[in-house]
Amino acid sequence: MFDFDLIVVGAGHAGCEAALVGARCGKKTLLLSLNLDSVAWTPCNPSIGGPAKGVVVREIDALGGEIAKNTDETMIHIRLLNTSKGYAVRALRAQIDKHRYSARMAALLHRTRHLTLRYGQVERVIVEKGRATGVETHFGERYSSKAVVITAGTFLNGRIFVGPQELASGRLGELPSERLSESIEALGIRKGRFKTDTPARIARQSINFEAMERQDTSEEPLCFSFFSKPVRLNFENPVFITRTNELTHRIIRENLHLSPYYGDRKLLSGAGPRYCPSIEDKVVKFSDRDSHQVFVEPEGDHCEEYYLGGFSTGLPFDAQIRMVQSLRGLEEAEIVRPAYAIEYDYFFPDQLQPTLETKACEGLYFAGQINGTSGYEEAAGQGFVAGVNAVLKMDGKGPWIPKRTESYIGVMVDDLVTKGVDEPYRLLTSRAEYRLILRNDNAHLRLTKYGHSFGLIDADFYQKVERLRETIETELGRLSSLTLKPSELLNAILLSKGTPPIQNAVKMIDLLRRHQVDYLDLKTFDPDPIPDPEVIEQIRIESQYHSYIERALKEIRKMEELEDFAIPHTLRYGDVPNMATEAKQKMERIKPSSIGHAMRIPGINPTDIANLIFYIRSGHKS
Repeated sequence: MFDFDLIVVGAGHAGCEAALVGARCGKKTLLLSLNLDSVAWTPCNPSIGGPAKGVVVREIDALGGEIAKNTDETMIHIRLLNTSKGYAVRALRAQIDKHRYSARMAALLHRTRHLTLRYGQVERVIVEKGRATGVETHFGERYSSKAVVITAGTFLNGRIFVGPQELASGRLGELPSERLSESIEALGIRKGRFKTDTPARIARQSINFEAMERQDTSEEPLCFSFFSKPVRLNFENPVFITRTNELTHRIIRENLHLSPYYGDRKLLSGAGPRYCPSIEDKVVKFSDRDSHQVFVEPEGDHCEEYYLGGFSTGLPFDAQIRMVQSLRGLEEAEIVRPAYAIEYDYFFPDQLQPTLETKACEGLYFAGQINGTSGYEEAAGQGFVAGVNAVLKMDGKGPWIPKRTESYIGVMVDDLVTKGVDEPYRLLTSRAEYRLILRNDNAHLRLTKYGHSFGLIDADFYQKVERLRETIETELGRLSSLTLKPSELLNAILLSKGTPPIQNAVKMIDLLRRHQVDYLDLKTFDPDPIPDPEVIEQIRIESQYHSYIERALKEIRKMEELEDFAIPHTLRYGDVPNMATEAKQKMERIKPSSIGHAMRIPGINPTDIANLIFYIRSGHKS
């Protein structure tokens, strides 16, 4: 048997982050994959980021993860989204060269000290006395470890569908994992089935780009990582936009009986992603719409294939050809790879602790689509959480449970383990109660302290962030005491911004709280002007959204009090008097760690919480 500290199964986005955390923290780590040529693969859209998701990428970076750096090194197109809206919903999104992205991540894994990357089809988790102690592969290899992280993606009993045709596969052309799921289920962990799909890939030379709308990369230099230098990319890889039409919709409706979703045989039973539906779902469920956008996106810098964003389907191949060729600019399109639907096993995430360790088996962690989520970014965030908590437990340290009040990662983990899932989970800005606090621009200010404590962020960067935080606080205090007197020039500037002039002396911060006024408008009136653009940006946000941020911070302080009210792990909910039976059952299953955690369980009412608090305060600990 080969001995390791940490074993990670699956080398997708979750697996890579988990393995890197383990190795970088000095643990002897093994990363096993079914295909070493598709490490950190992007089998669906070759992009990273987007609303909420892009913030997660920045959060992982501030904690010491890799996804942001890998994106910066391999991106071919990048934009800052929602710039016409508020700061709470702004996020970066980049198209990447999927082949370079995978190759760079694989090279990094190979050269990382303490990390071994190997082929392996894991069929069984080895469990001794209720604890995961290793894995066994298809070839009979046995690897021992102190912790196991499963990040199996869509490979657990994966089945692909193209119309009525089906085959066992984790991704098109790749073997599924057919026994691991049963090994996990034998531990008493409940599983379900989810489905998703992906679009066809189109040959570049068969596309008429002139007939479509063009969307270029940003003219402003941008990057994801706090450790990268913002760059202005060339304009050689634009995204193009076309639309479906009545002919497209007619072809889809005529072939619905052959769909694995809607056909007479109804081959797929699992729930699909609500926020990334197939094109047949769109046509059926939004029958009042006469067209839908389709994004024609390059799969790489010198790649001959283009991805059709928003046009995923499970319909037969001959129908796919007619559907694609009904789109403007794609009349002569040649399909290189067909679209397909896929169904796979996942395990209900309310069976996990907030560390992503399973409740049924100590030392066994789940991350990514095995938890019922969708998206590379969501997977990477979970991989980091699982990896760092496995390391902390090995070292005899307390867990790191990301708070929903300070990160989107925390929102996601709390949603998964508290609410569970009934459809593939996708992060949205609307899931975060305090999204004005959880912004794209301040992930380092929120999370670098944790990355530094894990040993994943060096002291220089940590101290730089702390100095930035102190400078922002100092400048806000200074501008709150700086008085500006009325003058012809000042009032002319205010009028030009569409805001009333002043008649009496006012504090500079009060003028900055007018949404029309920016610090740069008033910089000449500041006797000690701020030179740092990042400090200016934080001053702008903190001043213009002052009342909203203050209100959110007050709510967070109240919530933290409830989070600090711990519930003993040994408490028997069946003994709590006057609590509803449903509440007792849910709490017994989820085992909330605090009163705040218990309050977020669906179906728990205030009376149940009041009775629970009274019971604990009365001295009942178990």
